[in-house]
Amino acid sequence: MLSERQSDEHTNTQQMKYIIVGAVAGGASTAARLRRLDEQAEIIIFEKGEYISYANCGLPYYIGNVIKDRNKLFVQTANAFNRRFNIDVRVQTEVTDINPAAKTITARNQITGEEYTEAYDKLVLSPGAEPLRPPLPGINSEGIFTLRNVPDTDHIKGYIQKQQAKRAVIIGAGFIGLEMAESLHHLGMEVTVIEMGNQILAPVDYPIAALAQQHIRSKGVHLLLNTAVTGFEKNEDGITVTTKTGTVIADVVILSIGVRPDTRLAVNAGLKIGDARGIWVNEYLQTSDPDIYAVGDAIEFTNPITKMPMITYLAGPANKQGRICATNIAMGNVQQYHGSINTAIVKVFDMTLGATGVAAKHLKATGIKHIVSTTHSGSHAGYYPGAQQMTIQITFSPDNGQLLGAQVAGYEGADKRLDVLASIIKRNGTIYELEEFEHAYAPPYSSAKDPVNMAGFVAENILLNRLSIFYWNEMDKIQLGDILLDVRTREEFAAGNIPGATNIPIDELRGRLTELPTDKTIYIYCEAGLRGYLGQRILKQTGYNNVFNLSGGYKLYNACIEESAK
Repeated sequence: MLSERQSDEHTNTQQMKYIIVGAVAGGASTAARLRRLDEQAEIIIFEKGEYISYANCGLPYYIGNVIKDRNKLFVQTANAFNRRFNIDVRVQTEVTDINPAAKTITARNQITGEEYTEAYDKLVLSPGAEPLRPPLPGINSEGIFTLRNVPDTDHIKGYIQKQQAKRAVIIGAGFIGLEMAESLHHLGMEVTVIEMGNQILAPVDYPIAALAQQHIRSKGVHLLLNTAVTGFEKNEDGITVTTKTGTVIADVVILSIGVRPDTRLAVNAGLKIGDARGIWVNEYLQTSDPDIYAVGDAIEFTNPITKMPMITYLAGPANKQGRICATNIAMGNVQQYHGSINTAIVKVFDMTLGATGVAAKHLKATGIKHIVSTTHSGSHAGYYPGAQQMTIQITFSPDNGQLLGAQVAGYEGADKRLDVLASIIKRNGTIYELEEFEHAYAPPYSSAKDPVNMAGFVAENILLNRLSIFYWNEMDKIQLGDILLDVRTREEFAAGNIPGATNIPIDELRGRLTELPTDKTIYIYCEAGLRGYLGQRILKQTGYNNVFNLSGGYKLYNACIEESAK
C-alpha cells in the first residue's frame, strides 16, 4: 500500500522526461503505469532486441507446439504500445552508456549504426539477465542454443525442423530446462537432461525433487544427475556431449545452466552493486543515484524471510516492481517494495511442482532454526472420482510457528494450494493459520479437511510435542536394540519395506503391545504418515516414551532412496 496515499492525479506541471532501458516484463510495466499516472510526460523505451512485452515464460511451449500460433507470444507490439500509450518505443536500439552527472544516456541504433544521446529527468533500468555460457570446448558449435528471447526461440524451432532433429540434450534441470525437456519430448524427440547437482530444481528440497524425478523417468526421459559436462564436438553423427563419466550424442543441445543479472550499464555508470551481485536498490526501487531506478532480473533486494540480499528471476515480481517503480517516480517515493518470497511453479509432464518461501536446505545454510513437515493428501474427496495424491512440505519456526517455506508436488489443485501457502508466508503468518484456513469445499474440489489444513494440523502436533518425527535420511539414528515398526498392512509390507522393520498392522497394534518392550526406542512408519501418527499416539499413552514417526512415510522414503541410488 502507499504510505499516506496521495491523490491519484499527477500534480507536477513541468513536463517530465522518462527513459526506460529494457522493454520486457519490468520495463514495459513501468512505462504503461507511468503513462497512466502522467499523461503529459515524454516517455521513451529503449530495447536492444526486436520485440517488446512478450511472454517469455511461454517460449518453451511454442517450441513444443503446445502454443501453435507464434503471435500469441506477444502481449504488445512496439507499434501497438505506441498507439495505446503514446510512448516512443525504440527497438533494436541498445543503450551503451549512462552519464549520471549529465543525466544522459547514449544509444546506438543496431540497424543503421547511428549513435546519439538523450537527456532524462528519471531513468529506469530493466536490462534483465543473460544466460550463462561457460567456456567449454566446442560450446559455440552449430546446434547448441540458449533460450532467453524470441529470436532464440525461432532459431531453435527452425533448427529442429530443418535438421529433423530426433535427439535432444538439455544441460541444466532448472525450470526452463524441465519445460524444454517436456516440450521436446512432446515433439517425439529422445530427450536427455544432464544436471551437475544431485537433484533437479535447486529451489526445492531433495525429497520433493525426488518425487518429480521418478515421474520424469517414467516418461522415458534420461535424467543424468551428478554429471558435469566437459565439452562438445560437432561431427557427422551429431553433437557429442562429453561428461566426466561418458558421452551422449545429440542433434540439438539446449543450455539451461542458469542466468546472471545484466549489470554492465549500472557498473559503468558507477551505480552500487550489492552483495548478491545485482543492482542495489532501496525500498523504493531507487538505485544509489536518486534519479535512476531499477526493476526486474538485474536488481537485488532483501529477502523478507532470511533478511539476506537476493535476486529473483521471475516475471511476477518484475511486473509488480514495474508498477511500484512508476508510482514512486511519478508521485515521489510513496510506495515501498517489500521483496519477493520466490513463489514459482512448473509443469513437469503430468505433474506440478511449486515452491514458495525458503527451502529447508537454505534455511539451514543461513542458520535459521526450523522444523520440516511433510504430508500427503488427496487433491479432493477420495470418494469422488479422480482424486490424486498431493505432497506438501512446509518449513516453520519452532519458536512461534511462523511459516517460512512451502513446496507442493502433485497434480490437480497443486497450484491453488501453493498460492494459499504463499499468501500466508508473505504476511508472516503461522502454521495456525493453515489449520483455520477456510477453503471452498465440494467433493470435486477438495475435502472437508483440505491438504493445507492437514499440513497445519500436523505442524501443530509437532510444536505441541504430540508428534515426534524423524526423516528419511536419519535411519542411522536407529541403534542396535531400537525397534523399526511398520504399521501398514501385511500386503503393503510384502510389496516393499525398510530393511530391518517389524510389521504390526495398525489395527492389530493394541492387541500386540506385549511384543514391544517399553524400554526401547521405537521408530514407526506407514505409507504416508497418518497411520504412523495413530500408532505413535497409542504407544505414547500406554507406557512407551520414546516413539518417533517417519515424516512423509514410506512413500517419501522410498522415492528418496531410489533416487539416491541412481
